[in-house]
Amino acid sequence: MSPVVKRKRDKFSIPSKYLLLILTCICIVLMALTFFTDYSALPLNKLVGYVVIPFQDGVSQIGTWMSVRADELGELRIALQENQELKKQIDELTVQNTQLQQDKYELNNLRELYKLDEQYSGYEKIGARIIARDSGNWFHAFTIDKGLDDGLTIDMNVIAGGGLVGRIVAIGPNWAKVNAIINDDSNVSSKVLASSDTFMVNGSLELMDEGVIGFSQLIDSQDKVEVGDKVVTSNISDKYLPNILVGYISEINQDSNNITKSGRITPAVDFEHLEEVLVILKTKQQIED
Repeated sequence: MSPVVKRKRDKFSIPSKYLLLILTCICIVLMALTFFTDYSALPLNKLVGYVVIPFQDGVSQIGTWMSVRADELGELRIALQENQELKKQIDELTVQNTQLQQDKYELNNLRELYKLDEQYSGYEKIGARIIARDSGNWFHAFTIDKGLDDGLTIDMNVIAGGGLVGRIVAIGPNWAKVNAIINDDSNVSSKVLASSDTFMVNGSLELMDEGVIGFSQLIDSQDKVEVGDKVVTSNISDKYLPNILVGYISEINQDSNNITKSGRITPAVDFEHLEEVLVILKTKQQIED
């Protein structure tokens, strides 16, 4: 038997010219209704109201939302611009504040140097700024920005903060290197101001970690020397001018020979935060000559 072949139904379709004609007729009818009848009262108008008005409301709400978002975006851009300007102002104020603090700090240093200048008014001095220092926590050896061109020479004494810092040990046209009294190789002939007992102050970077340096060879047979007494350079020092404050006795110990004493001294100078110093423009030898 031969298979039965079902024929597919032809799809119903309207030719495009007839569809165009139908749509044209509908438009003409609607136009006639608009001109010749009360369109607002027709049921069709109600139908249009149910369909069009909600659509218009939705479009209006979307437009309103987009307008609000556009306004917010504009305000956000303005706020970001103002924020950038405020950040710039804050940076400028921070720089100005830092500069003011630095100026205040330098002014305080200059005031201290001025007081020190008055304290040792018998000596001609010149101010100098520290431009380099050896490695370590302390200013035990450093370089200043004055030299031969400024009248400086080797062995000139350097002071700061109310007391003795050290002496010049090397020099160039516009620089000089200072060896501080706290350095391990420094020895300063000193005396107790109250009793005039002489002894030797020995530099020690190890002891400076505790904020002190050592002294030795103190002969105090009458036990007059006490903790807190002032220590100044002695007249017999070959490198240092007399009566410059070195520091204050903080500890006294009797030596094993029962004749001399040794101990520790708290320096008068803050050797951790030096920036400016004064150089006395005469050496011990020049004054003696």
